[in-house]
Amino acid sequence: MQEKRPVMSSSIGEPQMINSISIDPEYRFKTGIREFDRTLGGGLIPGSLILLGGEPGIGKSTLILQVAGGLSGQGLKSLYISGEESPQQIKLRARRLSIDADNLYLLTGTCIEDLFDSITGLKPDLLIIDSIQTIYTNALPSAPGSVGQLRDVSARFLRFAKESNTPVFLIGHVTKEGAIAGPKVLEHLVDTVLYFEGDSSHMFRIVRAVKNRYGSTNEIGVFEMKESGLKQIGNPSRIFLEERPQGASGSMVIPCIEGTRPVLVEIQALVGPSPLGMPRRTAIGVDHNRISLLVAVLGKRVGVEMGDQDIFVNVAGGLKVDEPAADLGIVSAMISSFLNKPVSGDMVIFGEVGLTGEVRGVNQPELRINEAKKLGFAKCIVSKSNMESCASVTGIKMVGIDSVKELMESLF
Repeated sequence: MQEKRPVMSSSIGEPQMINSISIDPEYRFKTGIREFDRTLGGGLIPGSLILLGGEPGIGKSTLILQVAGGLSGQGLKSLYISGEESPQQIKLRARRLSIDADNLYLLTGTCIEDLFDSITGLKPDLLIIDSIQTIYTNALPSAPGSVGQLRDVSARFLRFAKESNTPVFLIGHVTKEGAIAGPKVLEHLVDTVLYFEGDSSHMFRIVRAVKNRYGSTNEIGVFEMKESGLKQIGNPSRIFLEERPQGASGSMVIPCIEGTRPVLVEIQALVGPSPLGMPRRTAIGVDHNRISLLVAVLGKRVGVEMGDQDIFVNVAGGLKVDEPAADLGIVSAMISSFLNKPVSGDMVIFGEVGLTGEVRGVNQPELRINEAKKLGFAKCIVSKSNMESCASVTGIKMVGIDSVKELMESLF
């Protein structure tokens, strides 16, 4: 006989007028890692359910153990539940990270009914599940990691977080193709979704908030992977431009906005004759469809034909840039490489390029320009529509353009 699924009780309150609802001052736990707190919107909200996703081996367990160690050092009781590693393995990682906290507890197991016996007995101030794909409930016959199991156990942790006012981290693995059902089917359920970006062979790691009910979306935290763990980077613009080559063609700096933070990144392009019948278009960190669109605009509106050229575009440092403000930077880098003419090293550029070759304004231009000025750039090319909003900016030469035709005159 099939076991009956337990009925979840629920409580329904009385309808209230929205104007009569009082809001308590928002309290956040500070984890001691500023970049992580920034990504969360300023700190960890009690009772929040947070999903941390990323490819295996990118550093999710390392980061969350550092967070648990920081909070435990403040006197908060943290419970780290692992369904994949033994306590000895986690202890070795904690020793490598120099974590020494009496309030950090470890528990191994995968059955949620057994786990909640320990959770309710310990009453932790922070709960970590590593990983959610390994946890299952006896109420369902399906295997751990299936969609039904994930939804059921995650709903149980959500209920625990809200009823006990305890922040809960769920760690989930994602393949490069995004094929694992894990985090994707849970994004609507949780309060915050954080994703690790970057290659496991690359030293930089980026934690991005793609959903946040308590803060800005698309906020990022930048880290560097070291032997002693993840080290936060307070000024990512300087780091991303640190090894920029001087006097090389195909290099352009753009100020992009990540959440509420302006970040300067280097766009690199390599354009050359293709030995193949079908020229290659390779893009790392930007949308490859955008590259094809911009190549067509240059050929039709400017007369710069790159249809028979191999084109490779890369965002140095491993950052992903998906905003239209990068269009002018991509176009400039491709033209510079195609003509083999380097662009001045003290110049930045941003703006959206339309299909008719017009250059459109973008949001928050003043914030972008001030970040460039802070790092010593002397010239900025923008859309003329952005010039008015940046009239108060001094200390940097502003050049406004209406179309990509005018871009050629301003670049070289």
